Amino acid sequence: MWDDVPDEKWNDWRWQLSHRVNDLEEIEQVLNLTDDEREGLSAKDKFRVDITPYFISLIDPDDPDDPIRRQVIPLGREQQAFTAMMEDSLAEDRHSPVPGLVHRYPDRVLMLVTTQCASYCRYCTRSRIVGDPTQNFNRKDHEAQLDYLRRTPQVRDVLISGGDGLTLAPKLFESILRGLREIPHIEIIRIGSRVPVFLPQRIDDELCAMLEQYHPLWINLHFNHPNEITPEVSRAVDKLTKAGLPVGNQSVLLAGVNDCVHIQRSLVHKLVENRIRPYYLYQCDLVEGSGHFRTPVGKGLEIMEGLRGHTSGYAVPTFVIDAPGGGGKIPVMPNYLISYSDHKVVLRNYEGYITTYEEPETYTRHDSASCSYCQHERPEAGQSGVLGLLEGERMWIEPKGFEEVHTRGNTEAHRLQDPSKWVPFGVGAIEGTATRPLRVLERGDGAPSTLSDEVRAATETNAGVVEPGDLASEEQRAERRQAESELAYGPGEEPRPRDGEPTGSAHGELL
Repeated sequence: MWDDVPDEKWNDWRWQLSHRVNDLEEIEQVLNLTDDEREGLSAKDKFRVDITPYFISLIDPDDPDDPIRRQVIPLGREQQAFTAMMEDSLAEDRHSPVPGLVHRYPDRVLMLVTTQCASYCRYCTRSRIVGDPTQNFNRKDHEAQLDYLRRTPQVRDVLISGGDGLTLAPKLFESILRGLREIPHIEIIRIGSRVPVFLPQRIDDELCAMLEQYHPLWINLHFNHPNEITPEVSRAVDKLTKAGLPVGNQSVLLAGVNDCVHIQRSLVHKLVENRIRPYYLYQCDLVEGSGHFRTPVGKGLEIMEGLRGHTSGYAVPTFVIDAPGGGGKIPVMPNYLISYSDHKVVLRNYEGYITTYEEPETYTRHDSASCSYCQHERPEAGQSGVLGLLEGERMWIEPKGFEEVHTRGNTEAHRLQDPSKWVPFGVGAIEGTATRPLRVLERGDGAPSTLSDEVRAATETNAGVVEPGDLASEEQRAERRQAESELAYGPGEEPRPRDGEPTGSAHGELL
């Protein structure tokens, strides 16, 4: 189809974009299509199809299972619903303070600058907006995103994605980089792009010279199969690395494409050979149209077993599930920790070799009070999670609705429900700052006392769980006990014993 195209045009990224193929008639001139592919290409509500001439030229026209083909040619099966399928499975729009800006993690954001890509992956996690020009982001949206970042100093890391920012007009893309670099607390900028895969011609000297001006700048690419790493790709990546950009890669585990440990091992070897660091291997998201790409999570664990120890550590990505509902990335890996005690850890390696690691008999804990890094940590209001438990900010994390469920319909606290009972002594936080354990006050004779009102009040305040106003004073508690002791009792009921009296007896012995 493009045999007569001169190299000058073929290597022009603008020509590649303007000559993408996107319908059944055009694609059928390049590939021998199956009935399933014809059905997919004919579907009225299909996710957008656009494939650069370069990328479709890598496909074996006679192999319906070609791994590159499977990623960009729709099948009729895309239209089939599956259990747990969602339009926005990662709840990105739910965690978006302004259009296109996703602030899920404490110190970093995802900045969507366009909905357009060089070509379109059939398993796209943002198919709800990607490829749709009516959903595109404009300069007004970009300015709203930048304005949010200017007034949110906790953000230090911005990931530019979309769509694909490298498909934007060069001047527009540079204006976004410039706007980010003018914000003092933005430390690093990352670009997430599949342009070097779909359109390596775009990575030219002019683009790299522009990118060099905005360091520290990182770029993460998206290769799924070793067949995608061509001489053109190698030249493009070489330009990026020479421009000073560290290059990473994230893959998606896809049935029929790369769900094989040997394919994955070949992929990561080719990546590191091209100075690309494997970063993430994603479990396929629960997004519409991706059902036929999904594998069991166990397949990903099997692949990780075949990578860790079997190849260089630099070549091993982190296998993650991006939590449905918006919980962020959760790493999943084989279990190398077999058991442990208070002095020994039992471990196994990739070969099944089992060993022990002896714990130190003495260990001086890190003193956070004298550590300048601890004292000047970046706040993570409401998002400290398990780390907050370890650092003593709180003692437990309650799921939403926990308190309502366990009151069992009671609307008022009864006589035993004194909130001070479940305030953990010496554990707690005030506005996210971990406190030191409280000192137990001494009685006059030097013996440790029970909690005095002073200690109790301090503990209640530091716990960050119960408001001081919720706690009754000693006088109020005494009045309440007196009132309870004077209650009338019905037939068959006995009055409760007064303070200090035995609660009952059996065979002459106090219970």
